[in-house]
Amino acid sequence: MNYTLFKHLAVVSLSAVGIATVSANDVTAHLPANLQAEYVNSSTPVGPARLENFTVPSGAYKWCHSESYQGNGWRVALTNELKRLVQGLIDQGVVSRFEMADSNGDVSLEISQIRNFTEKGCDVITSVPGSPTGLNASIEAAARAGIPFVTSAASVTSAYAFNVDSNYYKWGYDMAVNLAERLGGKGNVVMVEGIAGVSIVEQQRQGAKAGFAKYPGVEVVRTVNGNWTPSVTKSVILQTLATHPAPIQGVWTTGSETRVVAEAFRQAGRPLPVITGSISGDSLGFWHENQDTFKFTGVALLPTWIAQAMFRTASRIMDGQKPSVNTLMIPIPAVDQEQQANWYSSCMKPDSSGIFPVASSDPVPESVFNAYFDGQKPARGWDYSKVPPACK
Repeated sequence: MNYTLFKHLAVVSLSAVGIATVSANDVTAHLPANLQAEYVNSSTPVGPARLENFTVPSGAYKWCHSESYQGNGWRVALTNELKRLVQGLIDQGVVSRFEMADSNGDVSLEISQIRNFTEKGCDVITSVPGSPTGLNASIEAAARAGIPFVTSAASVTSAYAFNVDSNYYKWGYDMAVNLAERLGGKGNVVMVEGIAGVSIVEQQRQGAKAGFAKYPGVEVVRTVNGNWTPSVTKSVILQTLATHPAPIQGVWTTGSETRVVAEAFRQAGRPLPVITGSISGDSLGFWHENQDTFKFTGVALLPTWIAQAMFRTASRIMDGQKPSVNTLMIPIPAVDQEQQANWYSSCMKPDSSGIFPVASSDPVPESVFNAYFDGQKPARGWDYSKVPPACK
């Protein structure tokens, strides 16, 4: 995945802005154990769902989407999947219209666009927000007008929003443990983080530190910032290799730049390490051409299922199903070396940076959503068998 989607998140500490968080134990005790575990060590606020002013529409409703950035293929793919799903509801007569606004990283403009959505009578607003706190007043105004606000891929701290999120601490921890295990519990590791100062990066770092601490034989010899950007990642890896002649057995990164990490090692004439990250079309294309040398362990944080999770949450709410919490933590599918063949498609080449794999089966089973909602009905318009394959 291209993690420039997080470029426009504000750098913020929840305690610094005075956000009172509710203990996850207080509101998630009813969830199955596997979902309760998704809240452990997460700093994303979680509380009870708030839908005081919402009334289920009696007829077709208007769906509006607030985008904060469309500057990379990952974000465009997310938007396109959401549009496809909502179009299905339009075809069924459930939704009357889909409207989208893109603020391109300008939080002030995004606030204005959300307020405009409220004034124009949108019935539901979905969003990949550009700030965790900056939109809160406009989100509350929408809620007071009876308009649910559902986020994905980035959370907000407003108690009136519904965040469809994942645990970034757990993500960093799991990849550190998986990498250490692949190295047999010993070796030199380089950590490639995202954009310095972004809250997600801090959560991932803390998780990784806790994971690596379990393996005294693993030494983090360098930590650099790749900014979730291929060119920057490749540059900092080459600089690291030039100044660190000792062997490096592993590279921990949370982005989708695994291919460029491997290419940097090859360019420097160094053996390829075990690399973590999120799978993407170009990394799978590189793996397909270098199956004997490319070693990977990571996750599938993909734009399709993230868009689908946001859609399914909003669609259920609009159908009268109430979530039990305002932050729905979605487990991130793990992908190991041996599973890459299941994700690879023939259209994926090392230069396929705009192609993202699609799971053969639903990566977020219906049981996950059923556990979060008082209703047990699938979202209207939801049919995983109709999700287009990666090469379509």
